[in-house]
Amino acid sequence: MTDKQYGAPASGAPEPPPRKRRQRLLWILGPALVLIGGGWMYLTSGRYVSTDNAYVQADRATIAPQVAGRVVEVLVRENQAVKKGDVLFRIDAEPLQIAVARAQAQMEGISSLLDAARAGFRSAQANVRSADEALRVNEAQYQRMQDLRGKGLVAQKDVDDAANNLADARGKRDADVAAVSKAQSLLGGLPETPNAELSGYKLAKAQLAAAELDLDHATVRAPIDGTIGKQNLQPGDFLAPGQAAMPLVATRGLWIDANFKETDLTYVRVGQPVSIEVDTYPGRKWQGHVASISPASGAEFSVLPAQNATGNWVKIVQRIAVRVAVDDENAGPTLRAGMSAVVTIDTGRKNSLLGRIEGARTEPASRVATAAH
Repeated sequence: MTDKQYGAPASGAPEPPPRKRRQRLLWILGPALVLIGGGWMYLTSGRYVSTDNAYVQADRATIAPQVAGRVVEVLVRENQAVKKGDVLFRIDAEPLQIAVARAQAQMEGISSLLDAARAGFRSAQANVRSADEALRVNEAQYQRMQDLRGKGLVAQKDVDDAANNLADARGKRDADVAAVSKAQSLLGGLPETPNAELSGYKLAKAQLAAAELDLDHATVRAPIDGTIGKQNLQPGDFLAPGQAAMPLVATRGLWIDANFKETDLTYVRVGQPVSIEVDTYPGRKWQGHVASISPASGAEFSVLPAQNATGNWVKIVQRIAVRVAVDDENAGPTLRAGMSAVVTIDTGRKNSLLGRIEGARTEPASRVATAAH
């Protein structure tokens, strides 16, 4: 009986079909890939922390006038980019110009008054010298009349007239001395002092400076480079000092506010590198670094903080705000405040057995140093 009749191969073992070879290869490579992937995840899972509770932020200025008045001109529109110093709107300056003119006139009046006080001081000094001489003469005449009256050479009326003249001389001298004091007080006690150093002149000068400053504030300018937000300001609107007129959002100095779970911040430190993805631009990444970490959770800054010591208590993982500075904010598409982002912080920590051993060694040392401080 031949081999062909029994269906046995003529020579050697039969080769396995291709399907079985593929299955065998999958049984080998599959677990190997799982082990490799699991090992990689184990080594890197403690190094990177990420959150999608993050938003682009920018400095914002609320434009408000410093003087009250009616708006006469608006030179910007919504969503317009402006530079620092650009005119945004103007307030009616006529009342402020009148105030400046009034302050200038007051200052000139003070100068004239001080000049007159100097002239009055010199005149009063001359009057005092004349009154001193007249008083000396009248005192001598009165004494002479008294001597002659004692000898019976003059009548009592002549003595009384001499006494009246002496009293008039004394009164005039006192009035002249008071005039000197008045003129001297107007000049700050020192008649030679320049006007610029006298209190009255300083007050008038300060009032003029305040009026000129108010006039300058009638023209409202952009304090920073930015973009005008939503605004409805129109000519004819009346604005009070400090009343919000329009928002201005800065175009530079953007940052990311990332709200991490408290359990994710164990190894996060200031200065660590950060990768940033913005939902508006899929696939585009920005680089940054951790600028600061909030000293408290968001709940601590709320209007009504949680009262965990009363009532039923449920533990909730808190969020801590981390400020991320964007290193290359101008390299790529425009970032706008409020955009949603995903940030990933590289803590540099490797989740390995050696890394845990090193961490266990350094952690007690850091605690001892902290306790020493």
